[in-house]
Amino acid sequence: MSAYLGGKVDLFLERLMDILLAFPQLILALAIASILGPAVQNVIIAISIPIIPRAARVVRATALSVKENVYIEACNALGASRPPVVLRHIVPNVVAPYIILLTAQLGGAILAEAALSYLGLGAAEPTPSWGLMLSGSALSYSEKAPWIPIFPGIAISLGVFGFNLFGDSLRDTLDPKLRGR
Repeated sequence: MSAYLGGKVDLFLERLMDILLAFPQLILALAIASILGPAVQNVIIAISIPIIPRAARVVRATALSVKENVYIEACNALGASRPPVVLRHIVPNVVAPYIILLTAQLGGAILAEAALSYLGLGAAEPTPSWGLMLSGSALSYSEKAPWIPIFPGIAISLGVFGFNLFGDSLRDTLDPKLRGR
């Protein structure tokens, strides 16, 4: 909506995204999690808020390029109202880059959750978390049973790597510029 409407709405939302982009993702997630406290819902909020500006920028840029197409001008010339034009023509063209971006951000979300849980700002003890597994076994078991901290670390690495590969293959599938190869 920001890209399609433009004007003051676009300006306000872009300045808000600039403010959120001024902080590194993990620092902003740490600040939000420390303010909200350790709980699963708070971790979801703390991880989601830093991801929003990056997704908003990609979606806005894609929507701005789609808005300039001839068929959008034809819809406007025929007198179509804004909601049907946005829902019928702009949103379907923005979905593919958005999905690709989200799969790319899932690896960062896994790392952020593990870091927050490791620091004690994530999920509480009965909830399973790779960060909790690392923090509970970091010092006390690292010499006697090194596999206890190694396996959660390997799981984190494989999860991040897997989501990155999934995002790349999804990009290759959904990007029309790469279909001809």
